[in-house]
Amino acid sequence: MPNLDLPILVVDDAKFSSMVVGRTLRNAGYRDIRIANNAPDALKLMEQRQVSVLIADWLMPEMDGLQLTDHVRQQDEQDNHYTYVILLTARESVEALSEAFDRGVDDFIYKSDMTKQLIPRIFAADRMADRQNTLLRANALLVENNRELESTNIIDLETGLCNSKYARQRLQKTLRHAESRGGSTSYVMCGIRNWQDLKRKHPPSVMSELATGIARRLSTLIRPIDALCRVGDNQFAIVSYFPNSDHCSTIAFRRIFDGINHKALKTTAGFISVEAGMVLCRANAQDGTPSVQDMERAAVQGLVDAYETRRFTETKPEIREGV
Repeated sequence: MPNLDLPILVVDDAKFSSMVVGRTLRNAGYRDIRIANNAPDALKLMEQRQVSVLIADWLMPEMDGLQLTDHVRQQDEQDNHYTYVILLTARESVEALSEAFDRGVDDFIYKSDMTKQLIPRIFAADRMADRQNTLLRANALLVENNRELESTNIIDLETGLCNSKYARQRLQKTLRHAESRGGSTSYVMCGIRNWQDLKRKHPPSVMSELATGIARRLSTLIRPIDALCRVGDNQFAIVSYFPNSDHCSTIAFRRIFDGINHKALKTTAGFISVEAGMVLCRANAQDGTPSVQDMERAAVQGLVDAYETRRFTETKPEIREGV
């Protein structure tokens, strides 16, 4: 059954022609029909309310049917909508029609046979516009759902560890905990120094195995109360709290540094050794509470130094007042 509430806009500078089209549509039962006498007026009507089918004369003053189609496609893109465009034409050359299709026109009705062609073409336009707009709405919903998932997701899908978003949340909570209870917050970054070299030697599947292997190795080496997160392609972070600040030192994490550097990881490509650089960024409550950004900034700079010296280094954040 045809959708008799299909929103249709007829655009023609010749009032007689637009009157014939409108009357033919109404006689077929269509109820939502608007008429414009030129392209600029048609665009204003479409801004006020979208249409599913646009029927326009090809040859019009000020702005012809092809130029109108260009504007309609731009508006459709902004509105996430699709308007089915039918041009009324007396031109039958292949070159002219090919140009029109390239410009985004969907169909043509020859003026010499308009009354016979119009309603069957409207039936087809209704189906195509409805299908296209259904797909656009479904895609918009998927995009929105994906955004919501990304905004709430705290898991690195490749390794199963928590991701950088969770690392920042956990670091923020730990800093506040130390601020109220005393003690120290530690943010340990572990980066794989030879990761890029390994990527050049091995396919993505092997690198994925390696990332998972590193995650598992680190998981067995940290304390149960620590939070282990993957914060980059080749970077991992451990967030910890120490009630006694004297215990917050590289000695507490030495087993992790040795466990990653001194024992190869098994993959389908064989055993692969990684070169890990590590830095401990610690914040003592009595020295003031840094921001998460202060901790991350200091840790990244410390990791660069650790790569150069190939040692497990230690650093403290610079607390920025008023940040």
